[in-house]
Amino acid sequence: MKSFFKLVLANLTAIFIVIAGFFVFFIAFLVLSSISTTPEVKSDSILTLDLNTKIIDSPAEDQEDFLSFGNEEKPVLLYDILQAIKNAKTDNKIKGISIESDDINAGITQLADIRNALIDFKKSGKFVYAYGNGVSQGSYYLGSVADKYYLHPMGGIMLKGMAAEVTFFKDFADKYGIGIQVIRHGKFKAAVEPYLRNDISPENREQLSVLLNDMWDHTSSQISKSRKISTENFKTITDSLYGVLPNLCLKNNLVDKLSQKSEYDYMIKSKLGIEKDKKLNKISFAKYAETIDPVSDSKRIAILYASGQIFDGKGYDGIYSENFIKEIKKIQKDDDIKAVVLRINSPGGSANASDCILYELQNLKHKKPLIVSFGDYAASGGYYIAMGADKIFSEPNTLTGSIGVFGMIPYFKELAEKNGIRSDVVSTNTNANMFSTINGVTPGTLNILTKNVELTYQRFVHFVTENRKKSFQEIDAIGGGRVWSGTRAKQLGLVDEVGSLQDAINYAAKSANLKQYGISSYPAKISKFEQFFSKEMEDDFSTKLIKNKLGKENFRLFQQITEPKAKTSVMMEMPYSIKLN
Repeated sequence: MKSFFKLVLANLTAIFIVIAGFFVFFIAFLVLSSISTTPEVKSDSILTLDLNTKIIDSPAEDQEDFLSFGNEEKPVLLYDILQAIKNAKTDNKIKGISIESDDINAGITQLADIRNALIDFKKSGKFVYAYGNGVSQGSYYLGSVADKYYLHPMGGIMLKGMAAEVTFFKDFADKYGIGIQVIRHGKFKAAVEPYLRNDISPENREQLSVLLNDMWDHTSSQISKSRKISTENFKTITDSLYGVLPNLCLKNNLVDKLSQKSEYDYMIKSKLGIEKDKKLNKISFAKYAETIDPVSDSKRIAILYASGQIFDGKGYDGIYSENFIKEIKKIQKDDDIKAVVLRINSPGGSANASDCILYELQNLKHKKPLIVSFGDYAASGGYYIAMGADKIFSEPNTLTGSIGVFGMIPYFKELAEKNGIRSDVVSTNTNANMFSTINGVTPGTLNILTKNVELTYQRFVHFVTENRKKSFQEIDAIGGGRVWSGTRAKQLGLVDEVGSLQDAINYAAKSANLKQYGISSYPAKISKFEQFFSKEMEDDFSTKLIKNKLGKENFRLFQQITEPKAKTSVMMEMPYSIKLN
């Protein structure tokens, strides 16, 4: 018996040593990976946008999955990329820019900003070249600005236009006995439509058609102008999918030459007078950005990033009200910060959280100029929090507005009955059992929730009328949950200017009478230690598995049904995720 216990003790000790060793190794890995040295920019270098580049809008989005050690994506902040291009314009060591990304990981407005920066870079006389193989539409949109575009002889370009596909769950819910009670204000508020219908409504079809055509007209006109293709010919090329075939790409001037990647590199070497067998000095945007010394000045402009879905409480993967409000107050108390640019890239979320954030932003505006810049999305709650701004800048293709509100409560009465499950309720008051998983909401609850949604919509429109200096009727006419492009939003008075993040920064500096200033980003990037000891402990593996299987956007729909807080929350959220791919 003693020998048995000795064996068990020895095994337990061995297991403990292995676990402790792994933990020590893991901590060492975090520490070592956090240590970085400034890269060297060699003479005759080419600034390169390659396949591994992931472009993010906010430092808080730079989160790594500890379960995938081999992740090759290197997140680069959009602002850093724009600064890198600006710096490279006058850097004698940088001879040109090479775009070598077939499927760039970036939003549509981010691509537009980078594209405009490249156009400005070309004024220096330095070259911009692009090479592709199986090229996505977004990558081609960016690459089409190049002086020359090279395509692999067996490659192609997915030039096809833009489309929106809406997935409906009503028949699925009916089939399995899942009931979903929905309250909404706004006939265009399509976030709940997948649960109410099994086809697209005329109102939703109308808004999607206007939105997509606005965005594609802007995008396609830029491509055709850069490639010197007439509007009519470009439409034919797109409709006929000529980009899929390399010979038709060349014939229709989508590209300048068909060549292997090695030939492309040789061409650049030849241009720089470098021998074929010598190494071409390429430096990524991520590394080059690290070499740029930030402007050192006590007077600063803060860029406050609001990226992702809006939630109540604390958290990191999105905009959580408690965390975000702490950042606002931190900025408000810092006397060296003279102006603030609120960069919004959000489809919205919790109405309560949005309202709390707006209140604090309004207080901030009383202390410092508050300028808003819209990214890919500024819709529903994302648009709501912008109502504290002194001035709003929107990108041409920003999804803007969606001034509407909804609530959604799932229940499983028919599903329960089919499986022999029923329930009885004993209560002290008429609506004590407000939300029943089996029976749904009581009539009194539905009535009061409807009033709550209406009051929330009234409050939403009220803040919009104050900021945009329009009547309730004027805002209500363009509200109702409808989404507009940034260009259309400017025409309707929902924003002040069509412009970039840099345009917003320039205006903020002017408002604060700053000629020399530094830039500070809030919230800061989350350290690997914070990620490990917070997010990884909070998110269980089953949630991660479901999220990975469903995809980010479908997981959002899944959360709307399964998230307990959704039963009592009024939501300001937009359902669309539009990519130029």
